Amino acid sequence: MEETERVLFERGLRHALDAGTGADLDEALGALGWHEALDEDPRTAVSALFELQGATDADSEALAAVLGHGLGWPSARTGRVLLPPPGHAGPPGTLEGAALTVRGLTTARGSDGSPVVVATRTGGKDVVVEVSAAHLTLRPVAGVAPHLGLVEVVGTDVPFTARQDLDAGDWPEAVALCRLAVGHELVGASRSMLDQARVHALQRIQFGRPISSFQAVRHRLADALVAVEAADAALQSAWDERSPASAAMARALAGRSARVAARHGQQVLAGIGFTTEHGFHRSFRRVLVLDELFGSAASLTRELGRQLLATGTLPPLPPL
Repeated sequence: MEETERVLFERGLRHALDAGTGADLDEALGALGWHEALDEDPRTAVSALFELQGATDADSEALAAVLGHGLGWPSARTGRVLLPPPGHAGPPGTLEGAALTVRGLTTARGSDGSPVVVATRTGGKDVVVEVSAAHLTLRPVAGVAPHLGLVEVVGTDVPFTARQDLDAGDWPEAVALCRLAVGHELVGASRSMLDQARVHALQRIQFGRPISSFQAVRHRLADALVAVEAADAALQSAWDERSPASAAMARALAGRSARVAARHGQQVLAGIGFTTEHGFHRSFRRVLVLDELFGSAASLTRELGRQLLATGTLPPLPPL
Protein backbone atom coordinates (compact mmCIF):
# COMPACT_ATOMS: atom_id res chain seq x y z
CA MET A 1 0.00 0.00 0.00
CA GLU A 2 1.45 3.38 -1.01
CA GLU A 3 2.02 6.03 1.67
CA THR A 4 -0.90 8.19 0.52
CA GLU A 5 -3.20 5.19 0.43
CA ARG A 6 -2.04 4.13 3.88
CA VAL A 7 -2.77 7.55 5.38
CA LEU A 8 -6.25 7.58 3.84
CA PHE A 9 -6.86 4.02 4.98
CA GLU A 10 -5.90 4.81 8.58
CA ARG A 11 -8.13 7.88 8.49
CA GLY A 12 -10.97 5.67 7.30
CA LEU A 13 -10.33 3.25 10.16
CA ARG A 14 -10.60 6.11 12.67
CA HIS A 15 -13.93 7.10 11.15
CA ALA A 16 -15.06 3.47 11.34
CA LEU A 17 -14.16 3.34 15.04
CA ASP A 18 -16.04 6.60 15.58
CA ALA A 19 -19.12 4.83 14.22
CA GLY A 20 -19.14 2.54 17.25
CA THR A 21 -17.96 -0.85 18.39
CA GLY A 22 -19.13 -4.44 18.07
CA ALA A 23 -21.54 -5.09 15.22
CA ASP A 24 -21.46 -1.43 14.16
CA LEU A 25 -17.69 -1.58 13.79
CA ASP A 26 -17.86 -4.86 11.86
CA GLU A 27 -20.29 -3.26 9.43
CA ALA A 28 -18.12 -0.17 9.08
CA LEU A 29 -15.02 -2.28 8.44
CA GLY A 30 -16.86 -4.15 5.71
CA ALA A 31 -17.93 -0.91 4.06
CA LEU A 32 -14.39 0.47 4.31
CA GLY A 33 -12.92 -2.58 2.57
CA TRP A 34 -10.78 -3.73 5.49
CA HIS A 35 -11.08 -7.40 4.46
CA GLU A 36 -9.81 -6.58 0.98
CA ALA A 37 -6.95 -4.64 2.55
CA LEU A 38 -6.16 -7.69 4.70
CA ASP A 39 -5.75 -9.73 1.51
CA GLU A 40 -3.68 -7.05 -0.24
CA ASP A 41 -1.52 -5.68 2.59
CA PRO A 42 -1.85 -7.66 5.86
CA ARG A 43 0.78 -5.60 7.66
CA THR A 44 -1.05 -2.30 7.23
CA ALA A 45 -4.52 -3.75 7.73
CA VAL A 46 -3.59 -5.59 10.93
CA SER A 47 -1.27 -3.07 12.56
CA ALA A 48 -3.49 -0.05 11.95
CA LEU A 49 -6.79 -1.60 13.02
CA PHE A 50 -5.65 -3.50 16.09
CA GLU A 51 -3.63 -0.66 17.58
CA LEU A 52 -6.66 1.61 17.18
CA GLN A 53 -8.89 -1.05 18.73
CA GLY A 54 -6.65 -1.28 21.75
CA ALA A 55 -6.40 2.49 22.11
CA THR A 56 -10.15 3.09 21.86
CA ASP A 57 -11.31 -0.02 23.76
CA ALA A 58 -13.33 -1.19 20.75
CA ASP A 59 -14.03 -4.77 19.74
CA SER A 60 -14.82 -6.50 16.47
CA GLU A 61 -14.68 -9.86 14.70
CA ALA A 62 -11.36 -8.87 13.11
CA LEU A 63 -9.15 -11.30 15.04
CA ALA A 64 -11.24 -14.25 13.87
CA ALA A 65 -11.01 -12.89 10.33
CA VAL A 66 -7.22 -12.66 10.66
CA LEU A 67 -7.05 -16.31 11.76
CA GLY A 68 -9.28 -17.34 8.88
CA HIS A 69 -7.14 -15.34 6.46
CA GLY A 70 -4.02 -17.08 7.75
CA LEU A 71 -5.65 -20.46 7.24
CA GLY A 72 -6.87 -19.57 3.78
CA TRP A 73 -10.46 -20.50 4.59
CA PRO A 74 -12.82 -19.06 1.92
CA SER A 75 -15.58 -18.07 4.36
CA ALA A 76 -13.22 -16.33 6.79
CA ARG A 77 -14.87 -12.96 6.24
CA THR A 78 -17.95 -14.13 8.11
CA GLY A 79 -15.89 -13.85 11.30
CA ARG A 80 -17.02 -17.25 12.58
CA VAL A 81 -13.54 -18.78 12.83
CA LEU A 82 -13.03 -20.26 16.30
CA LEU A 83 -10.09 -18.96 18.34
CA PRO A 84 -8.07 -21.21 20.69
CA PRO A 85 -9.06 -21.11 24.38
CA PRO A 86 -7.26 -18.64 26.67
CA GLY A 87 -3.65 -19.52 27.36
CA HIS A 88 -3.40 -21.90 24.38
CA ALA A 89 -2.11 -21.56 20.84
CA GLY A 90 -3.02 -24.96 19.39
CA PRO A 91 -6.05 -25.68 17.21
CA PRO A 92 -9.31 -25.45 19.18
CA GLY A 93 -10.48 -28.82 17.87
CA THR A 94 -9.31 -32.42 18.29
CA LEU A 95 -10.39 -35.09 15.83
CA GLU A 96 -10.07 -38.79 16.68
CA GLY A 97 -11.60 -40.89 13.95
CA ALA A 98 -15.00 -39.29 13.37
CA ALA A 99 -15.26 -37.85 16.90
CA LEU A 100 -14.66 -34.10 16.97
CA THR A 101 -14.05 -32.34 20.30
CA VAL A 102 -14.18 -28.55 20.32
CA ARG A 103 -13.00 -26.02 22.90
CA GLY A 104 -12.35 -22.42 21.92
CA LEU A 105 -13.47 -18.80 21.93
CA THR A 106 -15.72 -16.65 19.80
CA THR A 107 -17.72 -13.48 20.40
CA ALA A 108 -21.39 -13.01 21.10
CA ARG A 109 -21.86 -11.95 17.48
CA GLY A 110 -20.06 -15.11 16.40
CA SER A 111 -22.67 -17.25 18.14
CA ASP A 112 -25.74 -16.28 16.12
CA GLY A 113 -26.26 -19.70 14.58
CA SER A 114 -23.95 -19.29 11.59
CA PRO A 115 -21.56 -22.16 10.74
CA VAL A 116 -18.40 -22.19 12.84
CA VAL A 117 -14.99 -22.83 11.26
CA VAL A 118 -12.75 -24.96 13.49
CA ALA A 119 -9.07 -25.77 12.98
CA THR A 120 -8.53 -29.31 14.19
CA ARG A 121 -5.58 -31.57 14.89
CA THR A 122 -5.79 -35.22 13.90
CA GLY A 123 -3.16 -37.88 13.35
CA GLY A 124 -0.28 -35.42 13.62
CA LYS A 125 -1.65 -33.04 11.00
CA ASP A 126 -4.02 -30.06 10.97
CA VAL A 127 -7.33 -29.81 9.15
CA VAL A 128 -10.13 -27.25 9.01
CA VAL A 129 -13.76 -28.29 9.35
CA GLU A 130 -17.09 -26.48 9.46
CA VAL A 131 -19.67 -27.27 12.14
CA SER A 132 -23.16 -26.08 12.97
CA ALA A 133 -23.48 -23.82 16.01
CA ALA A 134 -26.52 -25.88 17.01
CA HIS A 135 -24.19 -28.75 18.00
CA LEU A 136 -22.04 -26.57 20.27
CA THR A 137 -22.49 -25.29 23.82
CA LEU A 138 -21.83 -21.59 24.23
CA ARG A 139 -21.20 -19.84 27.54
CA PRO A 140 -20.57 -16.09 27.90
CA VAL A 141 -17.24 -15.38 29.57
CA ALA A 142 -17.67 -12.95 32.45
CA GLY A 143 -14.24 -12.75 34.08
CA VAL A 144 -12.38 -9.45 34.38
CA ALA A 145 -13.51 -7.96 31.05
CA PRO A 146 -17.11 -8.94 30.26
CA HIS A 147 -17.43 -5.88 27.99
CA LEU A 148 -15.30 -7.70 25.39
CA GLY A 149 -18.23 -10.08 24.78
CA LEU A 150 -16.19 -13.28 24.59
CA VAL A 151 -18.00 -16.62 24.49
CA GLU A 152 -16.56 -20.03 25.37
CA VAL A 153 -17.47 -22.70 22.82
CA VAL A 154 -17.34 -26.41 23.71
CA GLY A 155 -18.66 -29.59 22.16
CA THR A 156 -18.04 -33.35 22.04
CA ASP A 157 -18.79 -35.76 19.20
CA VAL A 158 -19.65 -32.78 17.03
CA PRO A 159 -20.70 -33.57 13.44
CA PHE A 160 -18.79 -31.62 10.82
CA THR A 161 -18.64 -30.92 7.09
CA ALA A 162 -16.34 -29.28 4.52
CA ARG A 163 -13.10 -30.81 5.71
CA GLN A 164 -9.92 -29.24 4.27
CA ASP A 165 -6.38 -30.44 4.99
CA LEU A 166 -3.76 -27.84 5.93
CA ASP A 167 -0.09 -27.86 5.01
CA ALA A 168 2.39 -28.39 7.85
CA GLY A 169 3.19 -24.69 8.29
CA ASP A 170 -0.29 -23.23 7.82
CA TRP A 171 -1.39 -23.26 11.46
CA PRO A 172 1.89 -21.87 12.90
CA GLU A 173 1.88 -19.08 10.31
CA ALA A 174 -1.76 -18.25 11.04
CA VAL A 175 -0.99 -18.17 14.77
CA ALA A 176 2.00 -15.90 14.11
CA LEU A 177 -0.25 -13.47 12.25
CA CYS A 178 -2.76 -13.48 15.12
CA ARG A 179 0.02 -12.94 17.65
CA LEU A 180 1.10 -9.85 15.75
CA ALA A 181 -2.49 -8.61 15.75
CA VAL A 182 -2.85 -9.15 19.50
CA GLY A 183 0.55 -7.54 20.03
CA HIS A 184 -0.58 -4.39 18.23
CA GLU A 185 -3.79 -4.30 20.26
CA LEU A 186 -1.74 -4.59 23.46
CA VAL A 187 0.43 -1.70 22.30
CA GLY A 188 -2.67 0.38 21.58
CA ALA A 189 -4.10 -0.34 25.03
CA SER A 190 -0.71 0.42 26.59
CA ARG A 191 -0.53 3.80 24.85
CA SER A 192 -4.03 4.57 26.12
CA MET A 193 -3.08 3.73 29.72
CA LEU A 194 0.11 5.76 29.46
CA ASP A 195 -1.76 8.75 28.04
CA GLN A 196 -4.37 8.62 30.79
CA ALA A 197 -1.62 8.56 33.41
CA ARG A 198 0.21 11.43 31.69
CA VAL A 199 -2.88 13.63 31.55
CA HIS A 200 -3.61 12.93 35.22
CA ALA A 201 -0.02 13.79 36.17
CA LEU A 202 -0.31 17.15 34.42
CA GLN A 203 -3.65 17.99 36.05
CA ARG A 204 -3.22 16.64 39.58
CA ILE A 205 -1.87 19.29 41.97
CA GLN A 206 -0.03 18.39 45.18
CA PHE A 207 2.00 20.74 47.36
CA GLY A 208 1.12 23.51 44.94
CA ARG A 209 2.64 21.76 41.92
CA PRO A 210 1.43 19.26 39.30
CA ILE A 211 2.66 15.80 40.20
CA SER A 212 4.24 15.60 36.72
CA SER A 213 7.06 17.71 38.18
CA PHE A 214 7.94 14.99 40.71
CA GLN A 215 10.89 12.83 39.71
CA ALA A 216 9.31 9.55 40.87
CA VAL A 217 6.26 10.16 38.67
CA ARG A 218 8.42 11.08 35.71
CA HIS A 219 10.47 7.91 36.10
CA ARG A 220 7.35 5.73 36.07
CA LEU A 221 5.99 7.41 32.96
CA ALA A 222 9.38 7.18 31.26
CA ASP A 223 9.74 3.48 32.08
CA ALA A 224 6.28 2.80 30.68
CA LEU A 225 7.05 4.75 27.50
CA VAL A 226 10.31 2.85 26.93
CA ALA A 227 8.49 -0.47 27.41
CA VAL A 228 5.74 0.44 24.94
CA GLU A 229 8.13 1.74 22.29
CA ALA A 230 10.28 -1.40 22.65
CA ALA A 231 7.22 -3.57 22.06
CA ASP A 232 6.24 -1.54 19.00
CA ALA A 233 9.78 -1.84 17.59
CA ALA A 234 9.72 -5.61 18.15
CA LEU A 235 6.43 -5.88 16.29
CA GLN A 236 7.78 -3.92 13.32
CA SER A 237 10.85 -6.17 13.24
CA ALA A 238 8.64 -9.26 13.37
CA TRP A 239 6.68 -8.00 10.36
CA ASP A 240 9.95 -7.64 8.47
CA GLU A 241 11.10 -11.15 9.36
CA ARG A 242 7.68 -12.88 9.20
CA SER A 243 8.64 -15.99 11.16
CA PRO A 244 6.64 -17.70 13.94
CA ALA A 245 9.58 -17.25 16.35
CA SER A 246 9.87 -13.50 15.79
CA ALA A 247 6.09 -13.10 16.13
CA ALA A 248 6.17 -15.02 19.42
CA MET A 249 8.99 -12.83 20.75
CA ALA A 250 7.18 -9.63 19.76
CA ARG A 251 3.91 -10.86 21.23
CA ALA A 252 5.63 -11.83 24.51
CA LEU A 253 7.31 -8.42 24.75
CA ALA A 254 4.02 -6.64 24.00
CA GLY A 255 2.29 -8.52 26.82
CA ARG A 256 5.09 -7.78 29.25
CA SER A 257 5.23 -4.10 28.23
CA ALA A 258 1.46 -3.76 28.64
CA ARG A 259 1.72 -4.96 32.24
CA VAL A 260 4.55 -2.49 32.85
CA ALA A 261 2.39 0.34 31.49
CA ALA A 262 -0.56 -0.87 33.57
CA ARG A 263 1.49 -1.09 36.77
CA HIS A 264 3.13 2.32 36.42
CA GLY A 265 -0.06 3.92 35.17
CA GLN A 266 -1.96 2.67 38.19
CA GLN A 267 0.70 4.03 40.52
CA VAL A 268 0.55 7.47 38.90
CA LEU A 269 -3.25 7.55 38.90
CA ALA A 270 -3.37 6.30 42.52
CA GLY A 271 -6.88 5.99 43.94
CA ILE A 272 -8.69 7.46 40.93
CA GLY A 273 -7.35 4.61 38.80
CA PHE A 274 -9.31 2.08 40.86
CA THR A 275 -12.69 3.73 40.27
CA THR A 276 -15.17 2.63 37.66
CA GLU A 277 -15.74 6.27 36.71
CA HIS A 278 -12.21 6.52 35.30
CA GLY A 279 -11.52 4.77 32.00
CA PHE A 280 -8.18 3.30 33.08
CA HIS A 281 -9.68 0.10 34.47
CA ARG A 282 -11.19 -0.85 31.08
CA SER A 283 -7.79 -0.76 29.38
CA PHE A 284 -6.21 -2.61 32.31
CA ARG A 285 -8.87 -5.34 32.16
CA ARG A 286 -8.49 -5.56 28.41
CA VAL A 287 -4.74 -6.11 28.74
CA LEU A 288 -5.26 -8.96 31.20
CA VAL A 289 -7.55 -10.76 28.74
CA LEU A 290 -5.54 -10.01 25.61
CA ASP A 291 -2.37 -11.37 27.19
CA GLU A 292 -4.03 -14.80 27.39
CA LEU A 293 -4.85 -15.01 23.67
CA PHE A 294 -2.52 -17.26 21.64
CA GLY A 295 -0.26 -17.72 24.66
CA SER A 296 0.60 -15.32 27.45
CA ALA A 297 3.83 -13.35 27.79
CA ALA A 298 4.98 -15.74 30.52
CA SER A 299 4.14 -18.95 28.62
CA LEU A 300 5.65 -17.66 25.37
CA THR A 301 8.86 -16.71 27.17
CA ARG A 302 9.13 -20.25 28.58
CA GLU A 303 8.36 -21.74 25.17
CA LEU A 304 11.01 -19.63 23.47
CA GLY A 305 13.51 -20.58 26.18
CA ARG A 306 12.84 -24.28 25.65
CA GLN A 307 13.33 -23.85 21.91
CA LEU A 308 16.61 -22.03 22.49
CA LEU A 309 17.90 -24.80 24.75
CA ALA A 310 16.75 -27.50 22.34
CA THR A 311 18.33 -25.95 19.25
CA GLY A 312 21.35 -24.35 20.90
CA THR A 313 21.05 -21.35 18.57
CA LEU A 314 19.97 -17.75 19.06
CA PRO A 315 17.39 -16.14 16.76
CA PRO A 316 18.83 -13.73 14.19
CA LEU A 317 19.27 -10.13 15.30
CA PRO A 318 16.88 -7.64 13.67
CA PRO A 319 18.48 -5.31 11.11
CA LEU A 320 19.42 -1.92 12.55
